[in-house]
Amino acid sequence: MDVAETAARLGFREVTVVYRRSEHEMPARKEEVESAKEEGVRFRFLTSPVRFIGDERGRVVAMECVEMGLGQSDRRGRREPIPKRGTEFQMPVDTVVMALGYQSDPLVLNTTQRLQSNSHGGIAADTSTGRTQRPGVWCGGDAVTGAATVVRAMVAGRRAAADIDAYLRGNHGGKE
Repeated sequence: MDVAETAARLGFREVTVVYRRSEHEMPARKEEVESAKEEGVRFRFLTSPVRFIGDERGRVVAMECVEMGLGQSDRRGRREPIPKRGTEFQMPVDTVVMALGYQSDPLVLNTTQRLQSNSHGGIAADTSTGRTQRPGVWCGGDAVTGAATVVRAMVAGRRAAADIDAYLRGNHGGKE
């Protein structure tokens, strides 16, 4: 919710949170969701990304999604999301921020060319900069290290932000 609210505050034209379960099953606090809505964040519940679509320059232009139904409750009491056949659709996007929880979602590695996994199945990235093997793509936090503290994720985010800033300013550190 913090990322979505920040994007809205920074002036992104449209910010949409796509979530595979209903609002009721969402792990965010109710106050966080309401605050995001007040900031203009839109929500698309019972929807799951399937793949990302890029243009000829490798920039994301769309996200293929599928509508979901809810099945039996899982061990935490949330109903299991089940894809509905024939409901696939494409959503135009120009930026995607994945909130994956404590584990890397295999969707990222399976749909993003030139990303590699590390020894524990996370996304391989330089821990001092957040750079992945794919130029122009950074990663940090639990998606790289596995479950860790919020402080470690924040440090990874700050390091990546500094490196992204340098990258955008033309200082590629010898990498293109």
